Order: sequence, then C-alpha cells, then structure tokens
Amino acid sequence: MAIFLTQESRVLVQGMTSGEGTKHTRRMLASGTEIVGGVNPRKADRTVHFGDRGVPVFASVAEGMAATGADVSVVFVPPPFARAAVEEAVDAGIGLVVVIPEGIPVHDAVAFHAHARALGGATRVIGPNCPGLISPGQSNVGIIPSDIAPKPGAIGLVSKSGTLTYQLMHELRDTGFSSAVGIGGDPVIGTTHIDCLAAFKADADTQLIVLIGEIGGDAEERAAAYIAAQVTKPVVANIGGFTAPEGRTMGHAGAIVSGSTGTAPTKKAALEVAGVAVGSTPTETARLVLNAL
Repeated sequence: MAIFLTQESRVLVQGMTSGEGTKHTRRMLASGTEIVGGVNPRKADRTVHFGDRGVPVFASVAEGMAATGADVSVVFVPPPFARAAVEEAVDAGIGLVVVIPEGIPVHDAVAFHAHARALGGATRVIGPNCPGLISPGQSNVGIIPSDIAPKPGAIGLVSKSGTLTYQLMHELRDTGFSSAVGIGGDPVIGTTHIDCLAAFKADADTQLIVLIGEIGGDAEERAAAYIAAQVTKPVVANIGGFTAPEGRTMGHAGAIVSGSTGTAPTKKAALEVAGVAVGSTPTETARLVLNAL
C-alpha cells in the first residue's frame, strides 16, 4: 500500500512546458508515473513528446481533469505565479496538489492554503518548497531522483528536508519504503508531519515510520506529542541543525533558531520523551531503523 500516491494516480504537470517542468516530467515518466497532461493556457492544444510518449497540454487544470480523469497536480511554475496555479487546481477540485517551487512569498502560501481550507479541504496541498513524494514501484511526483528510488517496503518516511530524504532513502534502499513524503521546510506548509504520521499509522503495510525534522518552529514538538498519544508503530527520527548558529536562517526559510525556541536539542528531547529513537546522523538513523525492524 501507499499514502497519498499510488500507481492509479493520474498526474497533471502545471508548467510542464517550462525548462524545469519538461526536465522533471521526463524523469517522472521514466519512474513510471502516469503523467496524463500538462497545463499552460498559452500552449494549450499542443502535444509535447517525451521519446515515443506524447503528453497533451491543456488550458486549465479543470480542462485537463475533464479530459483525463487526473487526480494529482504537480506545480512547476515560477514563484510569482504559484499562488494562482495552486488556487486554480483547488478550484478545479483535484485531490492532491504538490507545490515544488521555493521562494514563494509567505503571504501567497498563506493565501492558497486558506483558500484550500475555505473550500472544505477537499484538495490536499503538499509544500511549497518540497521535493514531492514517492511510492516506490508505483509513482513518483516531484523532483526526487529516480536513481536513488528504493524498492517497495515497510518504512514510511516524512521529511522537512529534501536532501536528508534522499540520503535516508539511499541508506535504506534495500529495505524499502511504502511511501516517502517531503513536506517542505517553509514557515507555512500544507500537509504536516502529523498528517503523514496519521496516514502511516492507518497504512497496514507501513511497519515503521521515519520522521526527519530540522531546526525552526515547533512542528517536531507537536509531532512528538501526537506520537506519544496516538502512534503505536515504532518511530525513528533524525533532526538536522545541531550546529546551526542562533538567529541565522539555514537552508529552508523556516529553519531559524531564536533563543531557546526551535533548537535541535529541544526537538530531540521532545521526541525521545515520546519514545522515538533519534539518530544524530542519517547513517546512525538508518542503523536505528534496521535495529527496530
């Protein structure tokens, strides 16, 4: 099984005709993802060829959904246009939107997340500034490299960090994953650690959950409280940023320590109180996972 993304998922690429959109559409297709169309109102009614596979371009998400039955959209448009792209997908009623770009203004992210909630939350939004998600052997949506894709297995992974996601997937590639979800590291995101923990908790094929966090905010502390109260499956974590200087943003826009708030040691302590084994490096985390399994 998998969470959020399966081999039946039918994917539209908003911004498919851009340089990044074309590159990653080609990679997603090579990974087995069912790409059924692109969206660009200025290039509608064209067909883009990826080898012997032709992918039609639609004027809107709604048009693409009507023509193909798409239920997932991945956004590869520049940050100034990302809000409009996400809101268009939400208005069309698509089930999942994966927002890849970094540099989206926080007020735009707040606006499109609020818009999704105002319409009843029928559309799950992942991101922004995320690598996407993969269900090995089924589908890969976003920018997760196909050459590190592991085999299907019993580990569920939720992560703020794209790079640490890739490394943990590589370290545990022979053990395998049910799904790996990169939720993004911006101050305002859609799907959270807790959302993924709940989904992995309900997934019969996920035997162990890996949580990757980093400095900044209190998402990991809130996840620890949820784990203590709700999760009976083993959880292993890795927190990035133990050596980060106070007051300086590190990597993601949300990765900033202010005083004693949002530090790696406080996150580690909260998770350990909840019974989570915390590795200090990805390699140590992988060893803890293998021991737990």
